[in-house]
Amino acid sequence: MSSPSECFECRWQGSRLLLTAYLICQGLAQSALWLSTTPWWLCLPAVALCLAHACWAIPRRILLTHARAVTGLRRDALGWRLFCRAEGWQAVRLGRDSVALPGLVVLKFVRPGHWFGESQCIVRDALEAEQHRRLRVRLKFSRRRWAEVAGQ
Repeated sequence: MSSPSECFECRWQGSRLLLTAYLICQGLAQSALWLSTTPWWLCLPAVALCLAHACWAIPRRILLTHARAVTGLRRDALGWRLFCRAEGWQAVRLGRDSVALPGLVVLKFVRPGHWFGESQCIVRDALEAEQHRRLRVRLKFSRRRWAEVAGQ
């Protein structure tokens, strides 16, 4: 399974479970702001920042409707690649702090030429059960999963 010649590919979709959890957290954060003793003139920009974050995060990281949303992962002879509609397949380096749990996979990755890493949560309802299991196994047991991207 860990042979570099073997290909692995999976694609996922937006998650209703992740959206529900995010909206609950947004509601709790905004409620805490309004119920605190913070003056209203300070609460108003904080709530606006919460809403701005929701407008950015929901299409790009949760529902995956934005053109730059990451919706696929591939491992081939050239290394790990992520898919987004705007740019197609792009080479990436997976981070050692990626997590593969039974109900959740958190991919941490760095694109070539970028200084900061990114992450993508893949909840169990975003993939078929067998694909989610294969992704977890590949992330946990692939021999060269942390190898540098070919061609750098």
